[in-house]
Amino acid sequence: MAKARTVFFCQNCGNQSPKWLGKCPACGEWNTYAEEVINKDEEKAKVRGFSPKSDVAPVALQDISESHTQRLSTQDSELDRVLGGGIVMGSLILIGGEPGIGKSTLMLQLAAGLEGKTILYVSGEESDRQIKMRADRMNVSNKDCYVLTETNTQAIFKHADELEPDIIIIDSVQTLHSVYIDSPPGAISQIRECTGELQRFAKESHIPIFLIGHITKDGSIAGPKMLEHIVDTVLQFEGDRNFTYRILRTIKNRFGSTSELGIYEMQGSGLRPVINPSEILLTHRDEQPSGIAIAAMLEGMRPFLIETQALVTPAFYGTPQRSATGFDLKRMGMLLAVLEKRAGFRFGTKDVFLNIAGGMYVDDPAIDLAVIAALISSYEDKVVPAKTAFAAEVGLSGEIRAVNRIEQRIAEADKLGFDKIFVSYYNQKAIDASKYSIEVVSISKVQQLVEHLF
Repeated sequence: MAKARTVFFCQNCGNQSPKWLGKCPACGEWNTYAEEVINKDEEKAKVRGFSPKSDVAPVALQDISESHTQRLSTQDSELDRVLGGGIVMGSLILIGGEPGIGKSTLMLQLAAGLEGKTILYVSGEESDRQIKMRADRMNVSNKDCYVLTETNTQAIFKHADELEPDIIIIDSVQTLHSVYIDSPPGAISQIRECTGELQRFAKESHIPIFLIGHITKDGSIAGPKMLEHIVDTVLQFEGDRNFTYRILRTIKNRFGSTSELGIYEMQGSGLRPVINPSEILLTHRDEQPSGIAIAAMLEGMRPFLIETQALVTPAFYGTPQRSATGFDLKRMGMLLAVLEKRAGFRFGTKDVFLNIAGGMYVDDPAIDLAVIAALISSYEDKVVPAKTAFAAEVGLSGEIRAVNRIEQRIAEADKLGFDKIFVSYYNQKAIDASKYSIEVVSISKVQQLVEHLF
């Protein structure tokens, strides 16, 4: 029997040390080292149900068959989008998010929606009856979906060999444990060992595996950072539980773009993919108030329109307040300084509040012009026309800068029935205005925007 040994792991990054350290030399965090007992029998570890093939040999790149690069559609347009077009066979996909955000619901919908495919749903947190209750509430079913309430990785591999599923879903990776590690489930060493075993099993069997992961209080996925390096794709499920909309972001993707996102609406019957996010992010009003401007932005390859709201009021308590929700506060301060210096607006004695509607966080610089339009509108208490959109970056000298893929932004505004869109003068060469029914207004300075609108 192998001798038990004690090792200290950093609970933040997973760094290993033979003794306790006050400060982690890898990530710099203090008081994060915890003691774990490891008793890994190397001889037993070599005898696995999925031992490496002995006849593996180097293969020329041009001789590699493309049969395993075909993607499997999830029957969910939003999930297919963030995965880069579908599931790559043999891939390991990690989905993280806050408790109650909808991770298990999304995976159960995936399992129920793949008719004709054998799905093994492994649950370490819920019983099979609880999963059945959720499926009944969502009104979904799939006769080829099998539920396994197990946390032992070796038992999971045994059942997978017998069932030969097309997809394996594990809820969650923090509940798994391996017989080769004596640490409790959720410990750094257990998470690392179990994820490594799952990776080897996925690559050798060509079965894609979805892992649901918990997150820490700062929003990062619980466990060592190595966990995100091992897997092929990392998806982050975001959203405020007070709102109905959820955002699925791609943090890492070895088989596609990392700038894509999917949008869902949480309903009583489950998650509904939102095909046209512009319609849900724009508020329909009978009367247009001041301080509202519409920005044509891009998230990944996806264009949509979003509502920018600003409120400018006199500061009665000496120091003016600056608050931004869904937008970088420092960038808002820069735009206020540009309006002070280049356009003559006195925001120094005003409280300024900025909000991006829909609970989204936006970092596309093309929203700058809409932010400025909303700020001036609230400052002057004059309404920006409801069917007017904006798509341009603003520089420190007050110039209106060009942004990329401007035609996609214009086409989105045109599709939703907008009458006018303001863009940079330096985008003119990339625009064929004859293709659109919307009026395209080109400006080069902030002062020109003020003249056109007010």
